[in-house]
Amino acid sequence: MSITVDRVSKRFERFQALKEVSLEVPSGSLTALLGPSGSGKSTLLRVIAGLETPDEGEVSIGGERVTHLPPQKRGVGFVFQHYAPFKHMTVWENVAFGLKVRRLPKPEIHRRVRELLELVQLEGWAKHYPSQLSGGQRQRMALARTLAVEPSVLLLDEPFGALDAQVRSDLRRWLRRLHDEIGVTTVLVTHDQEEAMEVADRIAVMHQGRIEQTGMPSEVYDHPESEFVMAFLGRVNRLGGALIRPHDVSILSRPTPGTREAMIERVVHLGFEVRVEMLLGDGSPLCAQLSRDEAAFLDLRQGRIVYVDVGAGRTFEPSQLHRAAS
Repeated sequence: MSITVDRVSKRFERFQALKEVSLEVPSGSLTALLGPSGSGKSTLLRVIAGLETPDEGEVSIGGERVTHLPPQKRGVGFVFQHYAPFKHMTVWENVAFGLKVRRLPKPEIHRRVRELLELVQLEGWAKHYPSQLSGGQRQRMALARTLAVEPSVLLLDEPFGALDAQVRSDLRRWLRRLHDEIGVTTVLVTHDQEEAMEVADRIAVMHQGRIEQTGMPSEVYDHPESEFVMAFLGRVNRLGGALIRPHDVSILSRPTPGTREAMIERVVHLGFEVRVEMLLGDGSPLCAQLSRDEAAFLDLRQGRIVYVDVGAGRTFEPSQLHRAAS
């Protein structure tokens, strides 16, 4: 079920949350709305869900205009960051709730709940209460309860934002596997670049109420269309008007034509990768990212003088640099 957002604007008193936003979400895809706080990504998700009405523009789901339809008539399922389960109900009863409201036959409810609990890997927790679950388990229960009514579109607003780093990492891998299995059109709001890159088929990068760029994760990362997109998706070095990714900085033991002298300030070991923080001769900071084997071969250590090649930098035209502020 595809989603089309056509020139949608939304204002809250003096704050312009969305500015003529247009977006195509292909049927069956998992699209991430990625951006910093205040960029408009949650407002856009709420407009798609019908929880907010746009001041201008249209929203269509599956080719049908739904701009003025209430949420319950749009066929969407919504999972928030802070899920509020029915505390007096077991996991089984929470997942079955929507099916009972729809007055499905009991055998059908039992079959559907059993399948969903297996799908979200909670079949052994059916008789437990929400207070007995971990944060990650509660979010999986929230997804099961949302999927129980078979929505045509699944909308996720920072669903793992309140969890610790390891649980978030585990859940986003689980979410990707779940999406591949059920194939429902999904829109995920996140400010976590790694989460968007790992989970999504497509990314829409948002900034100041606009979409800066949309594309596959590799496309948006490798071919950013603005300074904001490049700087937001991963670390960058700024040298004059150029932006250079740390993995594009080459470190040499001896000078060659075009290299610059640098002093190592810090070597940070990050598992397989090593981050090298340096100062250039003019005092500019520079960061490089190498493999552990490369760092060991170069014998990198604090205080050592090395030579760097930063020839792979990107520059942007003024219109690209300031487009988001216009």
